[in-house]
Amino acid sequence: MGSQLAVVWDESLLEYDLGGHHPLHPIRLDLTMRLADSLGLLDGVETLKPEPATERDLLRVHTAEYMAAVRSAPLSGWEVGHGLGTDDNPIFDRMHEASALIAGASIKAAEQIVSGQADRAVNIAGGLHHAMADHAAGFCVYNDCSVAIAWMLEQGVERIAYLDVDVHHGDGVQAAFYDDPRVMTISLHQHPVTLWPGTGFATEVGKGNADGTAVNIPLPPGTGDADWRRAFHAVVPSVLDQFRPQVLVTQCGADAHRDDPLADLSMTVDGQRATYQNLRELAESYAGGKWLALGGGGYSLFRVVPRAWTHLLATLLNRDVAPETTIPEDWIAHAVRRAQNVPMPTSMSDGADPSFEPWTGVTASAVDTAIRDARHAVFPLLGLDPADSRD
Repeated sequence: MGSQLAVVWDESLLEYDLGGHHPLHPIRLDLTMRLADSLGLLDGVETLKPEPATERDLLRVHTAEYMAAVRSAPLSGWEVGHGLGTDDNPIFDRMHEASALIAGASIKAAEQIVSGQADRAVNIAGGLHHAMADHAAGFCVYNDCSVAIAWMLEQGVERIAYLDVDVHHGDGVQAAFYDDPRVMTISLHQHPVTLWPGTGFATEVGKGNADGTAVNIPLPPGTGDADWRRAFHAVVPSVLDQFRPQVLVTQCGADAHRDDPLADLSMTVDGQRATYQNLRELAESYAGGKWLALGGGGYSLFRVVPRAWTHLLATLLNRDVAPETTIPEDWIAHAVRRAQNVPMPTSMSDGADPSFEPWTGVTASAVDTAIRDARHAVFPLLGLDPADSRD
């Protein structure tokens, strides 16, 4: 069995389409799968067809009233409420069906891991982490991340870590499990004072029996590969080592890239590739190799998301793609036909060096301050010393 990967994919997942000018355009998914295929990554990989999440699946996370609103929205129009009919979450035909299919795809991926059929599973169409129990938010109608986690908990999984590297705070998943000690949520994101949704301060640490199971690392605008990875390694391995999850769920939004039009961090594809490899190492070290990977944000549709998530698929498959790899001409030709005057990348690299200097306990920069704040907020709750770089 080893590290067999289950890829949940079908073109029906492209039906989650919020409109031609909406930032979350499904072409990024199509281009990702085409690029991975053209590089030979999917040779011998049989994709699994998703099935819609059932009402019972969705009710573990969402209210019945909200689900009824989603079902009726295409006929009810803008007055339906619940965050539907906004610029962020416009109403579209078959909205319930398309949203339930993405949630079902994440459950299908989780099933492969819980059943032992695969150690790793991926749904790149997933990662819709902003949807709340009773309303849509941030391009997200149903929260497939939370739905899949709740499904695994019901199957008897006792400890799940959710790690979110999207540029926006993983607020919906944090809210769903804020008082549940079985789920640790970890989010690295642009500082909430400078970016929607305005949550994810280091002081948000969980409540009740779950005190210490929400970990937030808000980063200043402009943070690039070296500082982002410095913060990641100064906090994430330590808290995972203490929590010891049975499954690691990762939301792999690609919008922390410097080219993303909706945010202000400055990562490169090279830094993202290195991060995905770190996620693989964390799953092996702290979660018995069990890794459920989901997509997420990413709005540089042609230049960034396909390359970043192709590196993600390569990492999951243990078929790592060298940064200097040339992008096949057939993919570029297809993308050029779909894009409007967007210059296409020609290699799987931005030519950046993603190496970093580990945190030593000294606060010498804005990122060091973020590290200090995150560690001081949550480490004592986990029995760790926030000032000791060995913890």
